[in-house]
Amino acid sequence: MQAILAVTVPFFALVLCGWLGARQQVLPDSAIPGLNGYVLYFALPCLLFRFGASTPVLDLLNPSMLGVYLLAALLVVFVTVATTLGERIGLPDAAFGALVAAFPNTGFMGVPLLVALLGAAAAGPVICTVLADLFVTSSVCIALAQAHGAAGQGWRTALAQALRGALSNPLPWAIALGALFSVTGLRLAGALAPLGTLVGMLADSASPVALFTIGAVLWRTGGHPAGRTPLADYLPLAAIKLFVHPLLVFLLAAAARRLGAPISAFQVTVLTLAAALPSASNVALLAQRYGADIGRVARIIMSSTVLAFFSFSLLAFALGVRPR
Repeated sequence: MQAILAVTVPFFALVLCGWLGARQQVLPDSAIPGLNGYVLYFALPCLLFRFGASTPVLDLLNPSMLGVYLLAALLVVFVTVATTLGERIGLPDAAFGALVAAFPNTGFMGVPLLVALLGAAAAGPVICTVLADLFVTSSVCIALAQAHGAAGQGWRTALAQALRGALSNPLPWAIALGALFSVTGLRLAGALAPLGTLVGMLADSASPVALFTIGAVLWRTGGHPAGRTPLADYLPLAAIKLFVHPLLVFLLAAAARRLGAPISAFQVTVLTLAAALPSASNVALLAQRYGADIGRVARIIMSSTVLAFFSFSLLAFALGVRPR
């Protein structure tokens, strides 16, 4: 357990540093979008490109892993919507509550944390989950949130917008470019060595800046939201994210493996730990854009991030993870 905490404590401590920096106005609110933009458009794409270029393409786009992970995510989404939809919580809020229950923070936190825990081989399965959530999970939830649109066109328009948003996100393109380098054997060497050095410098900055940014975004969206959200409206969804989602992924992946699917025990562990990550912080921005209750969404993200320090570390220990 001590070896696991030696990895997880610095990661979550950086999130806390970002939260404290924003809370104390050491980092002004106006600077947070800039940090977020740096990570999203420069540092994280370089990190994903580097991992993609050094990972066999079938590890990046393993159909069995994608199928298992997506099935678990969609089950979480539809069960969460069905159980939370009611008089007080309309379809948009139920849909975005389901999204934070099924969408882990794999981009900003998961890739560097799981690689630090399990080694570079963990990058492929984690990148699989990033693609699944960007293109499918988030698109389905946004379409559900807009399903009440006039003449039944709301969900179709929202789905098209969500897919366009996913395609405008630089992360899938960085993964695709890395996969191209992996397949063709191309390298940023020789005349391209200076570009390789630049990519490496940006990639090395991704983890600390991304984690600090998570904390700052959590303060900005959840530190002082308007109104009060009852505990029963957000804590159960944080529990679904941290306990139900990873359990479902583990059971489905283990069952698929028993049935002969090409999923290794190591990949089952990676997928399970990816699902056990706290909710993705960018869902709060999506909720705000589509008119959902950002205070509720922010509280789910905040509580899942705080609780994940304990639940994630304990799950890694229970799964027999032994960092080197």
